[in-house]
Amino acid sequence: MKNIIQFILFSCLVCTSMDSHAQTEGNLWNTLAKITFKKEYDEMLGFKVDVPVFSDQVEKLSGQEITIKGYVIPVEGYKSHTEFVFSAFPYNMCFFCGGAGPESVMEVYAAEPIKYSPEPIVIRGKLELNANDVNRLIYALNDAVLIKESN
Repeated sequence: MKNIIQFILFSCLVCTSMDSHAQTEGNLWNTLAKITFKKEYDEMLGFKVDVPVFSDQVEKLSGQEITIKGYVIPVEGYKSHTEFVFSAFPYNMCFFCGGAGPESVMEVYAAEPIKYSPEPIVIRGKLELNANDVNRLIYALNDAVLIKESN
């Protein structure tokens, strides 16, 4: 029992330190996290799905060029490094592998190929919001370009 409590406390500490680090970075992931979800019935699927409700701050970013720091998540099936998933967190802590939420990842469609790196990079592109297509992520970055490679 003592080990379980220690593990829970350690997990909380790690999550808290990641969150405070992200906030001190002053990056857009904090703003993109300002969403809620509502349940709506999807006719095509035949059941209720979580639909994102974007805050006013996020809505104002729609269609705007943004610069954001994060991690390239390698995804099988993509033909090149011009299409990939970008995450606020490294691979082992991202939405697909860890406990992060869907607001912490985005689809990226780059103008030129961007090399995979396990280190964070900075990219710029036009932000697209998605509240309708359950087969896509809720954020996409179009015409993305690499601004800064990892150190």
